[in-house]
Amino acid sequence: MVPSPVPVPLKTNYADTFWCTYCVSVIAASIAEVVTYPLDLTKTRLQIQGEVAAAQHSSINAIPYRGMLQTALGIAKEEGLLKLWQGITPAIYRHVIYSGIRIVSYETLRDEILKKEPDGSFPVWKSAVSGVTSGVIAQFFASPTDLVKVQIQMEGRRQLLGKPPRVRSTWDAFSQILARGGVKGLWKGSIPNVQRAALVNLGDLTTYDTAKRFILTHTSLTDSHFTHILSSICAGLVAATMGTPADVVKTRIMNQPTDSKGNGVIYKSSVDCLMKTVRNEGLFALYKGFLPVWIRMAPWSLTFWLSFEQIRFMLGATAF
Repeated sequence: MVPSPVPVPLKTNYADTFWCTYCVSVIAASIAEVVTYPLDLTKTRLQIQGEVAAAQHSSINAIPYRGMLQTALGIAKEEGLLKLWQGITPAIYRHVIYSGIRIVSYETLRDEILKKEPDGSFPVWKSAVSGVTSGVIAQFFASPTDLVKVQIQMEGRRQLLGKPPRVRSTWDAFSQILARGGVKGLWKGSIPNVQRAALVNLGDLTTYDTAKRFILTHTSLTDSHFTHILSSICAGLVAATMGTPADVVKTRIMNQPTDSKGNGVIYKSSVDCLMKTVRNEGLFALYKGFLPVWIRMAPWSLTFWLSFEQIRFMLGATAF
């Protein structure tokens, strides 16, 4: 009697594993961050410079920069070209946490929990739930790095105006935040931060995934760079439109001074910041910095998705 062959276990493609996907996400996000970071710094300065409430608590009354281009040129001219990348270190740290978690969370929700339809489609409502959930989870854990990044981004402005620096390095910022507010202080502004991430990922992940599948199923285009470019353009525009108001609130709360207990001096909560901003500066103040947000998100999304898809292809992983 011929013995039955011993079953050979299926080999798992390492490129599709959790940790490989996580690492590819971080690498792609880091590339996109370095390329587009000056626009993020410009956006932050724009959102802070018109802050009427903050002016009452500081001597920063003169505002030499107005528009996006003037702000960027002013930073490069008066502070130095490399200051356009001030705060890049905590920004990269943020993506080590944020981008890795948001991508693997979305894929896990899409492929294993909510699951695709039998025909391979993924309904928009499921994609929206996956995008919001993954954004919330990722940003909650990455919020301390975002807080440090925002504070470092404003240091060049303070030094230019002759004010003493609040922080001298990434770790100095972490240490000071811990000393003033304890571990809880690291999550200052986390609520508007998480709200923004939910909206941005609803716009970015959901739109990219939905737009890509729509293009592949309703046109003759293949899963190519051109398809990735079209999908990322849609994702960047929707993400900027949905995320800018929350981004303004997040930036102002994170940049405000705190008392000895780590509580904000100007705003009590994200709702309080929202109401004061609209009351003092008008409704359109919530879209202050929209142009650099969009101009940044479009190339960021383009660079990220092209890098992400290309690295996955080179490793032999399945397409996103």
